[in-house]
This record gives sequence, C-alpha cells and structure tokens, in this order.
Amino acid sequence: MVRLPGRPATRSSRSSGHPRVPQVPPRSGDEADGSRPGVLRSAVSGRSVAGQVFLLQVVIVLLLVVSAVVAQVLQVRHDSDLEATNRSLAVAETFAHAPGTAAALRAPDPTAVLQPRAEATRKATGVDFVVVMNTDGIRYTHPRTDRIGRKFVGTIAPALAGGTVTEHLTGTIGPLVQVVVPVRDPAGKVVGLVSAGITTAHVGGAADQQLPLLLAAAAAALALATGGTALVSRRLLRQTRGLGPYEMTRMYEHHDAVLHAVREGVLIVGGDGRLLLANDEAHRLLDLPEDAERRHVLELGLDDETAGLLASGRIATDEVHLVKDRLLAVNQRPTDLRGGPPGSVTTLRDSTELRAVSGRAEVARERLNMLYDAGVGIGTSLDVTRTAEELAQLAVPRFADFATVDLFDAVLSGEEPRPGTALRRAACAGVRKDAPLYPVGERIRFVPTSPQARSLVTGQSVVEPRLRASPGWRAQDLERTDQVLAYGVHSLIAVPLRAGSLVLGVANFWRSEKPQPFDTEELALAEELVARAAVSIDNARRYTREHSMAVTLQRSLLPRTLPEQGALDIAYRYLPAQAGVGGDWFDVLPLSGTRVALVVGDVVGHGLHAAATMGRLRTAVHNFSSLDLPPDELLALLDELVGRIDQDETPATGAAAVTGATCLYAIYDPVSRRCSMARAGHPPPALARPDGSVEFLDLPAGPPLGLGGLPFETAELELPEDSRLVLYTDGLVEDRERDIEEGLDLLRDALLRTPGASPEDTCRTVLDRLPSRPSDDVALIVARTRVLGADRVAGWEVPSDPAAVSGVRASVTRQLAAWGLEELAFTTELVLSELVTNAIRYGRGPIGVRLLRDRTLICEVSDRSTTSPHLRYAGSTDEGGRGLFLVAQIAERWGTRYTPQGKVIWAEQPLP
Repeated sequence: MVRLPGRPATRSSRSSGHPRVPQVPPRSGDEADGSRPGVLRSAVSGRSVAGQVFLLQVVIVLLLVVSAVVAQVLQVRHDSDLEATNRSLAVAETFAHAPGTAAALRAPDPTAVLQPRAEATRKATGVDFVVVMNTDGIRYTHPRTDRIGRKFVGTIAPALAGGTVTEHLTGTIGPLVQVVVPVRDPAGKVVGLVSAGITTAHVGGAADQQLPLLLAAAAAALALATGGTALVSRRLLRQTRGLGPYEMTRMYEHHDAVLHAVREGVLIVGGDGRLLLANDEAHRLLDLPEDAERRHVLELGLDDETAGLLASGRIATDEVHLVKDRLLAVNQRPTDLRGGPPGSVTTLRDSTELRAVSGRAEVARERLNMLYDAGVGIGTSLDVTRTAEELAQLAVPRFADFATVDLFDAVLSGEEPRPGTALRRAACAGVRKDAPLYPVGERIRFVPTSPQARSLVTGQSVVEPRLRASPGWRAQDLERTDQVLAYGVHSLIAVPLRAGSLVLGVANFWRSEKPQPFDTEELALAEELVARAAVSIDNARRYTREHSMAVTLQRSLLPRTLPEQGALDIAYRYLPAQAGVGGDWFDVLPLSGTRVALVVGDVVGHGLHAAATMGRLRTAVHNFSSLDLPPDELLALLDELVGRIDQDETPATGAAAVTGATCLYAIYDPVSRRCSMARAGHPPPALARPDGSVEFLDLPAGPPLGLGGLPFETAELELPEDSRLVLYTDGLVEDRERDIEEGLDLLRDALLRTPGASPEDTCRTVLDRLPSRPSDDVALIVARTRVLGADRVAGWEVPSDPAAVSGVRASVTRQLAAWGLEELAFTTELVLSELVTNAIRYGRGPIGVRLLRDRTLICEVSDRSTTSPHLRYAGSTDEGGRGLFLVAQIAERWGTRYTPQGKVIWAEQPLP
C-alpha cells in the first residue's frame, strides 16, 4: 500500500469498495481564482489552510522584527556605556600623566594653573567635566567655578591606593560615567587625583539618531515579508482551493481510497526520474519492490523499454509493453502542461488477453521491417558476390539460422546463366561458423532429386519441413547430409533466384535453433526477400558484363609494353576509377632521328563509349605521328577529328553529343636535348631538374579537343640530361575532396622528396599519395631524359654538285670504320648516294648529311626544298625511277619529315 507520510492508514475505508465522497463546501468565484481580491480575504480570514499559514507567517515575521529592534536598542546602550567609559578613562589618564600636572598640585595656587588646562581639555575631548583634586577630594578644577573648593562626589579610595575607579551614576546632568585616576610625582607618590566624566546621552546620540532609520528598515522588512507571505499564501490558496484543514484531510483520505481501489495502475514520477507514488495495482502489475518510492525508475528492475518510457516523461497513448508475462497498455502525460510541477503521471491497464493478437502483429511488423531492410540493404554495390552476401546476412538470424546462395558460374562472370551447368556457392551466413554446409567457393552440382535441383528446374520454391525424412535431399551427399542432420539442421526452404525469365541460382534457408519447421507464411516471406535480391543480383551481373567488356576493350587499346627507344628512360602507371574504366590514355611513340613522342590524354566520361573514343584518338595519334608533324599541327588534326566524331554521333533529336577530350603531346630530341610540347586543355607537365628543383612548365593552354576554330601553340625548351618529365591526367591532381591547386602541391612535394630517383621509384612515390581506388582514372608517365653523345653523331655539308657525292661516300666509310660498322659500308654508301643525288637534282642547297648511331644506324639527308619524294615502280624500259625503290629494299625504314628550313629524308638500317 502506498501512503503519504503522516497520514493514518485507510485500508478499512478502501475495503468497502465504495468510499464516501466528502462534500466540499462551495466557494465563491473570487475565492476560486487566486488572482482576485477574494484571495486576500480568504487568506486573512484564517478559515482556510492558506489563511492560517498567512497569519502564522505574519506573526513570526513581526516577532522577528520586534526582537531585532529590542536587540538593537540594548546593543546601542551597551555601546554607549562602553564608549563613555573608554573616553573618560583616556581623558583622565592623559591629563594625569601630562607634564606639569603633578608640579601644579604643589603650587601655591593649583587652581590658577590647572583650571584653564582642564577646561581646554574638556572642550577638546567632548567630555562633560575634568576635575583635578587633592588627596582629600577637594576640587581644584570644575566646569562650574562655584564648585571649586568643594569635596568631590564619588569614590576615591581605590585611586589613592594607585588604582582606577569607574562609576556609573546619575548626577545633576543625568546618567553619566566618571573615572578617577591618581596623579603621581616623579617618586611615584600619589599627590592628587583626576576625574573625567561624560553623560551617556552625549555618547549615544549618534545611535539614538539611527534608531528611526532602524525602525523604518524594520517596517520595510515587515512589509516585504508580509507581501512575500501573501504571495505564498495566494499560491497555497490556489492549490488547496480554499479548503480548511479538516476538509483537506477528508479529501485526501477520499482520493487515497479511490487511488488504491481502482483496478488500474497509477504511477507518479518526478522530474528527476524518481518514483513519487505508485498505487496497489501498479505494484501488482509491475511487481515493484516495497521500497520503490523515492527510487529512480531505472533502478526498479523493469525492462529497458518500460523503464525508458517512465524516465523520459514523453506523452504515450495506449502503448503496449510486454512486462514479464503481462501485456500492459500504457498511457503517460506530463504534469507541467499547465504550470504544475515537473514530472509525469502514468496509467497501466492489463491487456494480457490481447497477447495472441499482439504476437501476430509483432511477427507482421518484423516481416515488414525485414522487407524494408532488404530494399535498402541489398544491392548497395554493383558486385554479384557482395549482393549475394547481403541477402544471406540479412536473413540470419532474423529469419533463418543459416542462409546460403548458389549461383551459376556464368552469372559470377557477368554472362547469362546456362541451365544444366554446375553452381558455385557465392555466400554463406549463419549463427555459427562451424556448420558442415558446402563452403563458399565450392562448385556444386545438385542431384535431380534434391530440393535445389527441383527449384531450379521448375522455377518454384520448395519447402522441406523435415530434412531427416527427405530422401531426395539426403541423396545429394550422404556423408555431408548426415553431418548436417547431426549438427541440428532440420528444415529447409529453397527459393530460385529469378530475374524475368532467367534463373540465376538458388537461395537456401536452413533452420536449426528454432524447433518449429518452416511453414507456408515463412515461405512467402522468403520468396519476397529472394525476389528483391534477384533483381539486384541481375543488375550487378549486367554491370559486371559491361564492366568486363569495357576493361577488355580498354586493355586492348592501351599499350601493353613500351617500344624500344634510347632517348628516354620511361615508367608509367594506369589506375582505373572506382566507377569503372574511363577514357584516359597514354602512349610512347618512337620517331625518326632517335626522337620520341610522349602523349597523354583524357576523354570525358566512363564506360564503353569513353573507352572506344579513347581508342579512336590513340589510333589517330599513331597515324598522325608517323607524319612527323609538330605538336601544334598534330593537335589541330585531332581537334578536327573529335569534331567529326561529335557530328557523326549526333542523335536523331538533334542534340549535340559532345565527346570532349584533352591531350598533351611532346617530342624529345636526344641529340639537341630540345623538347617541343603543346596541350589542348590538359594539365601542364612537371619537370624535375637534376639539381632537385621542380617546376610546372608554363605551356599555352589551348582549348580542349572538339571545340574547333582556335589554334594551338608549341613551346620548345632545352632539357638537361637526367631531367624527369612528368605527364599525367587530371585524376592524379584533382578529385572530390581536393582542388587542383592542392593536388599540384602534393605532386610537387612528391617530386622534391625523390631527387635523382628512377622513373619507377618516382611513379611509386607519387601514387602512394593517392587513395587505393581514385574517383577518376589516373594515367602517369615519368620520362628521364638521355642524350645521344657527339661521338655517336657525324655530319657533313655537301655542295650542290654531283661530283661531291664520291667525297661524301668516302667520309661516311671512314666514320663507319671508326664505329666498327664496316659491314654496313656498302649499303650505306648506296643509300647515301641515292638520297644525296636526289637532293642535288631536285632540292635546294645547302644540303646536309648526318649519321646517327643508336639502336639502328640512321642516315639523314636534308635540304631547303619542301618537295617530298615518293616511291614509284619503274617499268622494264624506264632508264630511271629505281633509286627510292632500292633505298626501301635496303633500309629497314625510311621516310620524310619537314622542318622549318625544309625537309629531311632518312633511312634506318639495323645494326649487325
């Protein structure tokens, strides 16, 4: 039973079941409203509890004020006496000890000497009198001269003995304090007495002036206290509704009887979460301890959900909570909605008869939650295996104790499933890890009688409620199925993974912990889960197929190995983006005269279209580079090509499908160490010099490819030997989390940290600063420059005279002998004779001849003409036209390149 402190037990009144409701005397409207004058009248009348409290508090405050005034008056009087005594004693002792006082007492006329001094001292110190007397008490001084010569009124015997006399008496001038002290001669003998005195009225004058102020402060304090008491009584009057003590007691007993008699639990919880009141029914329903009151609701042993509700104080309406073996309908409202104290009131009703209905509702809610979780949790990635794992993990342990997903091998590789082939276990999840089921990765070929095989053939789900009694399932693998049964697995649901007309595999749900087998309702839930997962797995399969095609296409288009050349030491990296393959590409192209071209580009977008466009552009660069064009002219041809691609791919709606691409093209000559570059909307290359400095080359930007109408510019600079030229795409220096300036700073820092490093080490250092899966494709080329020394280059000027050809042949023969290439002397003389003769006959001087010994022997003949020779096949009766044909047959490669001064015809021969 719950009982407020100080109230007698009323168990007997509650046992009757119908307690009598006390009649509360009616109150007027003014008394019911604490904001109107009736409140004060009710409070002063003393009939109500509020009135009695008001009068009692006023009396207490009045007594306190009177006591304070009396204490102050007594203190003032005590202070006045003490001040009068101290001042009189100080004046008397000072005068008695003053120089000349003792000598004046032995003078023939002491009064004449001492009277002026005494009066001056009295006026200066504010005492009422200073009297000097002899040892017989005869006055020598007095404020009133008519009293000089008379005997002193007071006690002087202790002073004659050397002591001090202090007396409180009432004289002619009123109550006073006088002090008598001895006057001693130099020998210490008492030769006279000095008395000083002051009336207490003069000392206490200031205190008496403060008394009105004290009384005024007391009155103000009384008024403030009365006002505060009135406010408290007003609030109390509103709370008690103007009831008197007897009425309050009766109403309390009535309410307590009703509270404990109702068949509904009632709880009152304070704002601090402590239980203030619980009736008998609440104790019974919640099985509360006897000392539950004043304890925090979280310490009462309730379940977490119910205790959390009581502690939160939030509004609740008919919330159903399972408390032990009872279903309780809980209603809760805060108590401070209309200015009441903080806290909440909770009522509880036993709804155990709704257990079955609530159980079914809970199961339905859990299934809806599972379906919702399946919609948001399955298919989060376009990965077939990961999607299968998400299905298995969602089903365990909420639906099944173990779940496995088996898919056709073709599905895992992105192809359409081929019925009749083996399946592979793609995912497995369970409440324990040691289940004897087929492991992940195992190839499984189900026997025709197994539930999985029947499900795959018919496309329908199969339920095996009792596996022990299923010979078709046990025929799959007698040894393993016996282990599964011994492990405790007893029920199975096999659901085909269907996406349209395709059956991708089968999902298996196993039960071991719960003794009940799967039923038809659970079969419907399994089918719904698998249906949602099948769509996601099919989407992942399609993406895998497209991704594989794009990867295959891209790998076939990107260079697999770098060509042999001696001008640059090159290392490269290519990282695909998270979203799949894109349109970044790079290439290394050997050119004539030991020169090498480096190209890096980026096609906008990802997927098959970007990869295909990248392949077309790379092929075009290959073709254009064979013409030995300057970088700006090559980019102009690429720009025109991209514009034609956009026109060819314009959809029927007429909207332009802009491809968009950037490109950087550079040509390095190891003989002159000159590098010419041009870029079309591409990030500038970085150059790490041998001295350790790093800079980003200031090249004219140029528009991206495909815009048309704007020219490109070539920049040329000389590179020191062992310089590192770094070409890259924007995926290296820019992503969603940082801008390009920050990326360029990181690239610069990486190059500064690796001075003199090899291209391979430089690539590794640069890419270590990137995430493992960048958001965009990354293509990176690091090329360290080499120089073809002067000992491997020979050149001659040739006059425009056919007779000079023999001299050139002789010089070339001597140079080949110096290089140890005598075996190539004959063929080289033949090639040079033909090329020089053509230059003399058809070109313009001056004519130059140059030999380069690199991986091949290169013969170059230059002149100032821009006319290009061409190979033709002479007839049997023609006298000429076979020169270039012979050159083409002898040389491994030959060709023409144009220079600002004219052209160069070159031919390469392999070294022996």
